[in-house]
Amino acid sequence: MNQPIISVVIPTYQRNDLLEKCLDCLAPGVQTLPADQYEVIVTDNGSETTAEEMIRERYPWVKWVASPRKGPAANRNNGAQYAQGEWLAFTDDDCLPEPNWLGAFLEATKEGVLALEGAIHPLGNPNQDMAECPVNLTGGCFWSASIAVARSLFETVGGFDPNYPYAAFEDMDLKLRLSPLTKILFVPEARVFHPVRMITLKKSITNIPKRCSTWAYHINKHRKVLGYEQPLSFTMSRYKNELLHLWRNLKEQRVKSACNPFFMLLFGIPLILVYLHHLEKQN
Repeated sequence: MNQPIISVVIPTYQRNDLLEKCLDCLAPGVQTLPADQYEVIVTDNGSETTAEEMIRERYPWVKWVASPRKGPAANRNNGAQYAQGEWLAFTDDDCLPEPNWLGAFLEATKEGVLALEGAIHPLGNPNQDMAECPVNLTGGCFWSASIAVARSLFETVGGFDPNYPYAAFEDMDLKLRLSPLTKILFVPEARVFHPVRMITLKKSITNIPKRCSTWAYHINKHRKVLGYEQPLSFTMSRYKNELLHLWRNLKEQRVKSACNPFFMLLFGIPLILVYLHHLEKQN
């Protein structure tokens, strides 16, 4: 078997129904890239259930590996450790890559850059009340649902930072660490479709402390680059952004969605400042 050029890493966690659809999009003969030029690695963070048996029975061309169960960043790093390709392509287990996703990435590697960013299109209506979906149509986001990085550079920067325990900011952190070393090229032809998810108001509000702790870690790590060396500068910026989100949601009659920026203004931003103060004391 030839050495693959691209290794696709897919982190998963107890949603085999969605993973099946993703793998169907990456099957040999479905992707325009010849099968001997890529491999697919599923790194499984499941505890109660895993995708091992399903993959063994239905997707023998996929490599399944168990994860250390230390969060999404560590899960992606775990999959990358098993990669043989010169490039690492990342997507999520609920995404649907188009047939030319890998082919477009491979073509873009000829531009001489070491990091690529693909497009993310919504599958469904992202403007519904309490809908969430990452959408990246013009680049500049570097969200892990559709990115590719030269494996040598990924290893040089140490991969994703496992200190990000939740699925937030770990891909933006990687972008900030890659940017001084290479140009990041947006490849609109490398498209994946991401389903629009409906979340409950309760879940949105109860997740605020988790998001705030991750946000604080991110801000503390990249204070100078983000321009938040002083707490006041961060506070003013976040209050303006949350007020804008609140106004937009109310204007478009997304009343439940408006609750999230409202509670961020009321509790979230002060909580981030508490976390930042705690991190400063640790430094």
